[in-house]
Amino acid sequence: MFKYFRRNRRQMIFMRKIISFFLALLLCGSAMAADRVKLTISNPLDFARAEEMVEIDMAALNKKLDNPAAVVVTDANGNEVPSQVTYDGKLIFQPGVPAKGKSEYFVAPGTPQPYESKVFGRQFPERVDDIAWENDRVAFRCYGPALQRNGERAWGYDIWNKRTSDLVVEARYSGELDPEIASVCKKLRARGENDLADDLYNAVSYHVDHGNGMDCYKVGPTLGAGTTALLESDGMTIHYPKCYVDYEILDKGPLRFTVKLVYGKESVQGQEVTETRIVSLDAGSQMNKCIVCYDGITKPQLLATGIVVHNENPGAYVMNLGKTYMGYEDLGDPNQYKEKYRAKQNQDFGKIYVGAVFQGRPEKMNFLQGAGLPGAVGHILSITACQNNVPYIYYFGTGWSRNPNTNFQSMADWEAYLSKFSQQVWNPLQVKI
Repeated sequence: MFKYFRRNRRQMIFMRKIISFFLALLLCGSAMAADRVKLTISNPLDFARAEEMVEIDMAALNKKLDNPAAVVVTDANGNEVPSQVTYDGKLIFQPGVPAKGKSEYFVAPGTPQPYESKVFGRQFPERVDDIAWENDRVAFRCYGPALQRNGERAWGYDIWNKRTSDLVVEARYSGELDPEIASVCKKLRARGENDLADDLYNAVSYHVDHGNGMDCYKVGPTLGAGTTALLESDGMTIHYPKCYVDYEILDKGPLRFTVKLVYGKESVQGQEVTETRIVSLDAGSQMNKCIVCYDGITKPQLLATGIVVHNENPGAYVMNLGKTYMGYEDLGDPNQYKEKYRAKQNQDFGKIYVGAVFQGRPEKMNFLQGAGLPGAVGHILSITACQNNVPYIYYFGTGWSRNPNTNFQSMADWEAYLSKFSQQVWNPLQVKI
């Protein structure tokens, strides 16, 4: 009997070792699986998608990766893909996904390479508090409190045309605001040499195309290139939002720039309303994403998104309520230069395409004729109901006929882009972790 128990005990010890061994293998396998996470990205549309950002919640990834300090994204072949973690906890990158197809990517703990930034933006207090931002295709700016105090009326988004993938905003301001150039110009004008002073200024001004694009879009007291505004009680009168009063840069790249803009309290239909916007621009996109929120709305209120229609091309707009986009072909500001320069400089304007795409379906779209808009006949508007502290999400952007990196040579080209972009908004890439 003693031999039996001794033999049985040896068998039990052996079985325990076997069980421990397999448990160790299972635990090891689980640890290995957690070393990286596979992402399956599906495209429900019938065209391939690239240069489009996908977002994954970092909290979900952290649970699987045991909260790494940083992560690296790779494609199915092990090649690193540029990525960024955004202010709101999203891992973003640009996958390539075939039409009606799928692609696989992997996320693992690691230190990303120092990616070249494709976006840039900052406040320019040296230019009356402008905030300007850009990516590898387009550039924009909005106006700030210093300009508001000066009494200048410029309220909508401005467009800075680009025809390079380089980041140029910083250099443009540097040239435009060069103190030595300004000093020399002032001395020349004091001596009556105005023509020479004008020539010197034009040699550095961002209103002249020096090879990378130019600012020739006209804003003034309008909604410019797709700004939002509340409507007065008649549902037809625009309550212009003026300039921002405070801001915060939330994302600085390398793939996404994001800025938060806060606007001063305004009285609209007896309501004291404060507006906040979060504007983000991704690498490779013509369009900004804008999240608008109003605080202080206490009764039914209509909200409009508008694009100014200028005198030079009054009928060159399209509004597609069903596909939730609207667009316009702008020809630039013909009075931007002194008469002696116009014949040469105005030919550089090309065609500036402006558009807006809506994440929700607007109630209506219409052209609203406007009075008191210098050089403009009115706005095309998208109108929808606005609720207190409920985010309103849409996209605004531009294309330029003189940019060799894109292919916008006609309103048909631009409308095709807006239609495609709208499909992407309504049918986002699907991510399975």
